[in-house]
Amino acid sequence: MPKWVLDLGLAVLLSGVEVAALVAFWFVEGMKKWAVKGGQVPGGTSRFFLVLSVGATSSALISYGFSWADLPVACASQVVLAALLTLLLILSAGTECGKRISRYRLRRRLRRERRRWHESQREGRLHASAPVRRCWGQW
Repeated sequence: MPKWVLDLGLAVLLSGVEVAALVAFWFVEGMKKWAVKGGQVPGGTSRFFLVLSVGATSSALISYGFSWADLPVACASQVVLAALLTLLLILSAGTECGKRISRYRLRRRLRRERRRWHESQREGRLHASAPVRRCWGQW
């Protein structure tokens, strides 16, 4: 009976501590973002990835230790937390990579268009993609 109580107690205690730490981290990061009025906080993404990866790794190591100590409920709760943190890490990393790829492609396209426009200006011919700039007061 005492081992079962220890098993459930450790499962609830460690899961609660990990969730509370993650919520506290998100609160602090949210306050930083609020302080800059919704702008970009330097290093925010890397800190987020670091917290998620360290959290997932530590949960996996703790669950391995619980499996050696023959505490199945605590082990299962840590495995679930590690899997959730890993899934969150993968999803957020995929989203961030998608944003960076789309931003890179947009910048590349804009550079290419700008280069074509400058080449057409040097050659003295009007290019189809050249921007038309007119001042409405000079008609």
